[in-house]
Amino acid sequence: MAIELSKVSKTVQSGAERLTILRELDLTIPDGQFVAIVGPSGSGKSTLLGLIAGLDAPTSGRILIDGEEVTRMSEDALASLRGRKLGFVFQSFHLIPSMTALENVLAPLEIAGRRDAQQRARSLLEDVELTGRAHHYPSQLSGGEQQRVAVARAFANEPSILLADEPTGNLDPRTGRHVFDLMVEMNRRRGATLVLVTHDHELAARADRRISLRDGQVVSDEGGTAAVSGGDDEGRRGEEDEGPRDERDEELEAARP
Repeated sequence: MAIELSKVSKTVQSGAERLTILRELDLTIPDGQFVAIVGPSGSGKSTLLGLIAGLDAPTSGRILIDGEEVTRMSEDALASLRGRKLGFVFQSFHLIPSMTALENVLAPLEIAGRRDAQQRARSLLEDVELTGRAHHYPSQLSGGEQQRVAVARAFANEPSILLADEPTGNLDPRTGRHVFDLMVEMNRRRGATLVLVTHDHELAARADRRISLRDGQVVSDEGGTAAVSGGDDEGRRGEEDEGPRDERDEELEAARP
């Protein structure tokens, strides 16, 4: 399995309160599967993605990535695993403003010591249809172009797992669909596992599997075998939302009694 979660919970302190964001999740995602995680704002989607990435630690439970238990790793080991196995696409692009599009894609390749860094970076920009914009800075690129650079960078070190958190959330619908299509096609050719957090149910419908969260629990798992809490009606209610916002703040607010 590419990703395995066993009894994973996440509780945070907020003032005098202990807020539970995720509740004893059991989840397995096999190699090469495209999984969409949906649910209302505050349901725990982004927290779950951060835990899988090792960017945050669960309060309890175990998380394994390709058989390696990330919950026992040091920060250095986690950084190494992310560099070797994980690619990230965020809602807000996170490009380095002082670097050109080409340099942003080159950065992880050079850190990894790839001898073919220049050739690979140019090839990735070609994959996202930005060959002619390679020497432009982020401020000179449209939102869609910036996100396409971010997609190219995410694939730089040939990750076995791609994590995408609302990758179309800051784009207009037409541009968002184009970026999404490019990302999914690149992922399909490479055979990586793709975990997508999205409020867009049209995008989620294209996944092999759709997991719905509500109140930190899985309420439906279409095409999978996650432990489900609640019935189908609860799952459908849990999928209703208002579009992407600051998901972490929403998750904290939703966890309040």
